[in-house]
Order: sequence, then structure tokens, then C-alpha cells
Amino acid sequence: MIRFRPRFTFILFYSLLIFSLQAQVQVGAAQLDLYLPLLKGKQVGMVVNQTSLVEKSHIVDTLLSRGIQIKRVFAPEHGFRGKADAGEAIDHQKEHDLPYEIYSLYGKQLRPDSASMADLDILVFDIQDVGVRFYTFTSTMTYIMEACAKKNIPLLILDRPNPLGFCVDGPVLEPEHKSFVGLHPVPVIHGLTVAEYALMINGENWLKDSLHCNLILIPCTNYTHEMSLALAEKPSPNLPNLLSIYLYPSLCLFEGTSVSMGRGTNKQFQIYGHPLSILGNYEFRPEVGEGDKNPVQKGKLCRGFDLSNLEPDSLKPFLSFDLELISQFYEEASEEFKSIFFTNEKFFNKLTGNSWLLNGLKNGLTPTELRMEWEDDLITYLQMRKKYLIYP
Repeated sequence: MIRFRPRFTFILFYSLLIFSLQAQVQVGAAQLDLYLPLLKGKQVGMVVNQTSLVEKSHIVDTLLSRGIQIKRVFAPEHGFRGKADAGEAIDHQKEHDLPYEIYSLYGKQLRPDSASMADLDILVFDIQDVGVRFYTFTSTMTYIMEACAKKNIPLLILDRPNPLGFCVDGPVLEPEHKSFVGLHPVPVIHGLTVAEYALMINGENWLKDSLHCNLILIPCTNYTHEMSLALAEKPSPNLPNLLSIYLYPSLCLFEGTSVSMGRGTNKQFQIYGHPLSILGNYEFRPEVGEGDKNPVQKGKLCRGFDLSNLEPDSLKPFLSFDLELISQFYEEASEEFKSIFFTNEKFFNKLTGNSWLLNGLKNGLTPTELRMEWEDDLITYLQMRKKYLIYP
């Protein structure tokens, strides 16, 4: 049962087929009849990117064609069109062919400032997330929620399925490792859609000064967390398919190392290797490409493993926050390789949300031993998560 709260407004579409595995999933953005009346005659701000589609049309174009007054577009990491590198700062822009400003939330500022919010009546958040703590779209949503709460502006969230919604795993973030790649005490794979995540942020008082955002949620229809769904549009430049999303939580740990996980190839987050590796028989050479202006080990021949032939459906039953890949690669490395393996320990700790996992890997603890460190916290989180689930 979904509990109604004074500060939350739910608009739910019920039918005989809702949550049916056989029926087609309908994202929040596609349910125009439910939310267009909320936008008519309003000055609207949109938090969107290339994934914000209504069938094959971008939601901004869809709303403009229906006479909605879009004043400003806020763009997250990777930009409005989703082509910028990970971590690449993006400036605000006003393009001559667009009737609205594009305000970057991944440049000099990560939060909307007072001026950008002053003339808005409502904000709409419609971005495809992948259900991983260090994927920064939920951090952007958090700052949007704070800005809306301060101005008493409602936030309309058009929900989308979580491609990893069937899995909850990994260490829970510790407060001292809080950053933009992890703002909240949730595990690496949190098992929530963005609408459910927003409910948790409000319900657990995670906004600054215990602010509460006035949320209006349009859930997906016919969706359950057990579903495995390919996405209509890749959520960022280096997650090109469902397999890369499945492997992302585990392979992303290599971001704090000198190991390439395929950026600068056409198999991003499906391969990994290093010039000094003696493991694996797959060779590749990262080069500059779209979303990869300076990939790790650019131009160098790397040796390692190719996971791109795995079938997502066969991988799903075993999906977890898997430490076997990085543990084996580190344990079998030469002393020369080990000395340059962890090139950015601070960032590695931000990804894991703690410092003990890195120390454990260096000290030869097994993945099973490390997993024991987060099991109790994960059980506690799962109990908290139940309060905010919209979908079975």
C-alpha cells in the first residue's frame, strides 16, 4: 500500500493490467493527460537530458507543441544532449534556435542559484537513472529538491524504470565520504527509481536544514522491480547498452585505478585491461572519441578481459556488487603494476563510500570477507527501503 503524506502528491493510473508483466511499461512522461493540466499557464523549468523522451520525441518538444511555457532547461552531468565526458564541466548556454535557456548543473555550479529559480512556478524532473549511488543524476535531483523547497516550488517527477531495480547490494555510504558521487547513506546498487529515491530523501530528512520538497509523482504503469528492461536511449556516453549498465557498478571501481574499463573503445564498461597486465587474452587500445576526450591509457595497448559476449539475461540472476574482478586483477598484478594500480585512492573511497574496502583489497582480504563488512548495513537499508517503494 502506498501511504499518502501531506507534502507528497501522487497521481496514479490504475487499470486491470497495472504491474502486469505482460503489459507494456509506460513511463511517467508518456502519461500526458495526468500532468499537462499541472503545467498549463505556468512558467516551467525542466531538468532533462537526451533520455527525456516521450516515445521518439523529446519531452521539451512535446510540451512546447502543446503550448506549455518552458522558461529554462537545467542539464545534469554529460549535458542536455548527453555527449560530454564524465566529469567535464559544462557552461550555461543560450542557443539561437531555442526558446529557452540551458542552465548547466555540472559546471561552475552544481545547484540552481536563486536567480535561475526566481521566475519559475514548477519544475519537471525527467531523467533516466541506472540505480547506482555514484551515478550523479540523483545528486542533481537532491539539489533541485532543495532549491524547490526553499522557493516553495513543486517538483513534478516523471518516473522511469530502474534497469537495476531488481538488485540491492554493496556497502552503504559512510558520512565522512559524502560527495557529489554519493550524497546519501544508500548502498552502491540502491534498487530505487528516481521517484522512490525522492520519497526517501524527503522521508529521511536528507535535504539541507531538514527541508521538505513538495513532490508530485507520476509513476510508471505496468512496471515491477523484477523486470529487466533495455533503455530507449543510452543514459550517458559510456553506458551504450544494458550489459554495460549491468557491469557498471562493479567495473566502475576501476575509475579510481590506472586500469581501463573500455572508455575510448566501442565496448565501454564491458572490457577491462592495462598495459602491464599478465591476465586475460583480450587486447585493446583506448582512443579519443565522443564522450572520451582523454580515456585512461589512451593510445596504449592494454591486455585484459572482454565481457561483451555475455548475455544480459544470463547475467541478471548473478548480478551484485562484484569485487571478484578488481580483487583478482590486483592480486595477480606484478609489483610494478601494484605500485601504480590505485592512482586516485580518494576517488576510489568516494565510489565505495568508505576507506576500509580499499585497505582490505591492499591487505589481501577476499571478496567474501569484504562482503561481510556491509551485510548488516544492507539489511538495515532494505528495511528502510520498504517504506518508499511504489512498485512491487
